[in-house]
Amino acid sequence: MPTSTSLPVKGSRPAIVIDGRRNDTLTSALLDLEIADSTDGLAHCDMTFGNWGGTEHGGFQFFDRQLLDFGKALTVSLEGDALFDGRISAITATYPDGGPPQIGVCGEDRLQDLRMTRRTRSFPNASLADVLQQVAGDHGLQPQVDVTGATYRLLAQVNQSDLAFIRDLARREDVQVWVDGKRLNAVKRASRNGGTLQLSWAGQLREFNVSADLAHQRTKLVGSGWSVPDKQTTKHEADEAAIRSELNGGTSGAATLQRAFGARVDTLAHGLPAADAEARALAEASFRYLARRFVVGHGVAETQVDLRVGAKLKITGLGPMFEGEYVVTDTHIRFDAAQGLRTEFTCDRPAIGSR
Repeated sequence: MPTSTSLPVKGSRPAIVIDGRRNDTLTSALLDLEIADSTDGLAHCDMTFGNWGGTEHGGFQFFDRQLLDFGKALTVSLEGDALFDGRISAITATYPDGGPPQIGVCGEDRLQDLRMTRRTRSFPNASLADVLQQVAGDHGLQPQVDVTGATYRLLAQVNQSDLAFIRDLARREDVQVWVDGKRLNAVKRASRNGGTLQLSWAGQLREFNVSADLAHQRTKLVGSGWSVPDKQTTKHEADEAAIRSELNGGTSGAATLQRAFGARVDTLAHGLPAADAEARALAEASFRYLARRFVVGHGVAETQVDLRVGAKLKITGLGPMFEGEYVVTDTHIRFDAAQGLRTEFTCDRPAIGSR
């Protein structure tokens, strides 16, 4: 077992910023916090504050809605760097037996606007980039779209929220969508520049659990549909070549499955691509999604701004089978009096260490 290393002393209580101004009363009254984010986008933040003190408002500190109110800008920061940036969307109250009253606040980032807007419309002769540009404009967001892909004869949004619609399209092409403030970002996962962070078990990495599982691996995925104008089948078969650039010298789940149990081929039944280019995008994006879930890790680490969705982790101290590079897919930043501030995260990669 590795020897623990001493870590630098730093602040562990997040600062609460309302409408651009740090509020020391809220910061000191913070009882617990959770900030959740994932590759699906729409980060949210839940906080609980002590709500007793003073002589006004019946002894309650924060029930007058002067400070905490719906729609107000909410930022949670650590040593000047933002951990969350959104707006207040819910307010709760708790009156425990034998304890002081508490007030809770929930905030969501700007993708909330897309989640709450439902439409039926169509986009003729449009690409994913075209759709993202229009959706960003619909909601007053600045598009930062770095996506190249097929142009579809028709894309239909049928009684879907704007967020659900662009999520569905993005998954077809292995694209991730998220917001930073008022900027709508879209990029393929392999090109997302989330930075690189080094973690070592028994150092800043407090604990880590990892699994290599063949249950959902396939040696080949087939995407097929029908081209109406050409009156012929559209088809593409995706295999390990779709993920090879991310293996970093390791052994893929597809290769491990082939060696251990033989070929396992599957067909995508619901994509219905109308052109060969669409079939290829669908098959390869789906194959990469499954391949990356071969090795999945869950960890707890010291909170730092760079430990976020899309970041690359170089984890050491795990032994040759599981140490190496991972990509962060989910984060939960938590704070409470018992364990202080920490980040629980999920990460994955498509390969296991070679024997």
